[in-house]
Amino acid sequence: MTISRPRRALGNLAAVAAGVLTTLSAAPFQLWWLAPVAAGLVYAGLASLTARQAAWRGWSYGLGLFGSGASWVYVSIHDYGYTGVPLALALTILFVASLALFFAVTLGLYRRLAGPRLAPLTFAGAWVLGEALRSWLFTGFPWLLLGSGQIDAPLAPWAPVGGVYLLSLVVALSGALGVAFLQRRWWAALPLAALWLLPLALPGQWTRPAGEPVRVALLQGNLPQLIKWTPEGQRTAIDSYLTMTAALETDVDLVIWPEAALPMFADQATPVLDQARRLLPGTSTLVTGILQRDGQGHYYNSVIVADESRGEYRKRHLVPFGEYLPLESLLRGAIAFFDLPMPAMTPGPGDQAPLEVAGTRIGNAICYEIIYADLVADQARHSGVILTVSNDTWFGASIGPLQHLQMARLRALENGRPVIRATSNGVTALIDSRGRILQRAPQFEKATLTGEVTPREGLTPFSRTGSWPVWALAVLLVLPGLRLRRKP
Repeated sequence: MTISRPRRALGNLAAVAAGVLTTLSAAPFQLWWLAPVAAGLVYAGLASLTARQAAWRGWSYGLGLFGSGASWVYVSIHDYGYTGVPLALALTILFVASLALFFAVTLGLYRRLAGPRLAPLTFAGAWVLGEALRSWLFTGFPWLLLGSGQIDAPLAPWAPVGGVYLLSLVVALSGALGVAFLQRRWWAALPLAALWLLPLALPGQWTRPAGEPVRVALLQGNLPQLIKWTPEGQRTAIDSYLTMTAALETDVDLVIWPEAALPMFADQATPVLDQARRLLPGTSTLVTGILQRDGQGHYYNSVIVADESRGEYRKRHLVPFGEYLPLESLLRGAIAFFDLPMPAMTPGPGDQAPLEVAGTRIGNAICYEIIYADLVADQARHSGVILTVSNDTWFGASIGPLQHLQMARLRALENGRPVIRATSNGVTALIDSRGRILQRAPQFEKATLTGEVTPREGLTPFSRTGSWPVWALAVLLVLPGLRLRRKP
């Protein structure tokens, strides 16, 4: 069966709309119920398309998703990358169109390799394998995964079982089963109901308290990004964070400055950090994000403990074009956006131990790392609290910081660990082990957020295994529907 060109065009427009609906299912809109609707819109009519037509359908969905949900890239390129409007628009469109290719490949291969047998299962499995590929290839971009917006939904209890990819699997399968049900395939009602009712039987908590609450103070300096790496920016940062530290209460265990709070290297900041330690109330300990260098030409984006113990964590997963420049010999100097304000960073080792601070073990994820579920799980297995420091100034007043916060909440739920999120200008927040925001500071203001988090022990199923069981399940769902021999 073939469909006319106007109907295919209408289907592609519906796929663009489905991408926008997926964005609306996530923060800051949080219309979580739109995610399975979006998946259903993509699934509907796929059986009548050729592999090439399905690839166009997938690309159309990706355009809608990233064009609406990753629009903050324009802010980073134009507002903070010193790039003119035409070129910033062109780079943003190229970014969106390139990411949309992941969905083109996913749906194109789905139609080429999968037949009508068990179609809802093979569709959901293929979707998750596509997300896994996007999370890994070219260093990965696991932003706006289909399950990311389900933190406040009835499906949320699946997160500690299998993480965000299990949520994506359940949402994609729900959408496909919903389409089957609307096509009067009444059998679809039973598995669809099971997907949404089983979470009611799952444990509300997989972990337990470990020790006394830790009282923390998160300092949000709200410094202007455009002058941060100038002498004026250095003076402003030093004055701001020392003044805010001096004004702290006396009963704080842990004081946290955000990512690269001081625009200088750690060896240059020693006098400032020594002064900050003298200003700390009582027995407080200072932890700060800062850049490090080792004298051998290596530079690191790090979190350090500013006392004699000198505990540190070095960022493992770096941001392309933000912390290092791919094809540097070709791109550096081409346009201002490619000229990094600091030297290219070196990734830290993969087996770093948590920080030992304030009587607890603190796992770390610097900025972009919090969106990588398995990286955070590696840290959570050996810690009672997760700390993520970030500089979301690059996002401006876009939806990016709120999406970033939502993914931090999901990491808390996946691992049953509270998350401390300290940022330069928002959203600074304390998140409990069920992903609920305990306290948050206002965006775009200088603020000090003080509160308590309770370390946890024990592991969720996801913390124990990571994402590989869900990826394996996705493969098993795809295999029965493959067409081993194509009809001539």
